[in-house]
Amino acid sequence: MSQSNLLFDLREGIAEITFNRPDAANALDLATSRELMEVAIRCDEDPAVRAVILTGAGKMFSAGGDLGSFARAGDSMSALLKEMTTYLHAGISRLARMRAPVIAAVNGTAAGAGFSLVCATDLALAAKSAKFTLAYTKAGLTPDGSSTYFLPRLVGARRSLELMLTNRVLSADEAAEWGIVNRVVPDDQVLPEARKLAATLAAGPTEAHGGVKRMIIQSFDESLETQMEFEARTISAMARTADAREGIDAFFAKRAPKFGGA
Repeated sequence: MSQSNLLFDLREGIAEITFNRPDAANALDLATSRELMEVAIRCDEDPAVRAVILTGAGKMFSAGGDLGSFARAGDSMSALLKEMTTYLHAGISRLARMRAPVIAAVNGTAAGAGFSLVCATDLALAAKSAKFTLAYTKAGLTPDGSSTYFLPRLVGARRSLELMLTNRVLSADEAAEWGIVNRVVPDDQVLPEARKLAATLAAGPTEAHGGVKRMIIQSFDESLETQMEFEARTISAMARTADAREGIDAFFAKRAPKFGGA
């Protein structure tokens, strides 16, 4: 698989996806959206992938949609956006629903769909200098990239509306206070810290991680009793995995477990 707008690297169970359009603020155009879908499917399909890092090349995480490509589309901009969101949303869906945890290493400004992508990841680390803004309505547009789904679940309706209607810019510390990112780190440590976290997750029980992700996403749409039934069925399914047997054996042997991801 060949990408020109994304870098993809897989080693020791960790897949790194890097937006690689630094001269265009890592903005998403049609080709980049398609490539994101392709690498997300690859990560979802490859059992060797046990953690994923999403980051940007250069000084920006991603400025969101490439407004220049929108303008060049002229009267076809609506059709272009329908095609772009088809790829972008398919990629986000695969990342959200795959078993491997996905970490955003927010190395710089995350705007528009870049901000949306941060919200869609499972865990997020931000560089101290990072900024966050949605900025869609500033261009007369509305949010995409899953932000109307994930952001209210992270910060609530009031704060989501504030960010979407006023285009308020959040600092990294504010994003952490609001629950948009988990932790703020020095600028030169954001990718090393994300790699440490990814290594810890990649050494864990990957099927159980996937079960956690599925249950959290589903929980907002289910009753208490239905969710508890899903919990019962999921933990029972995990009991049949090799990792569950290893985890329980390690507990009684008073040693660290060695999970294989299956």
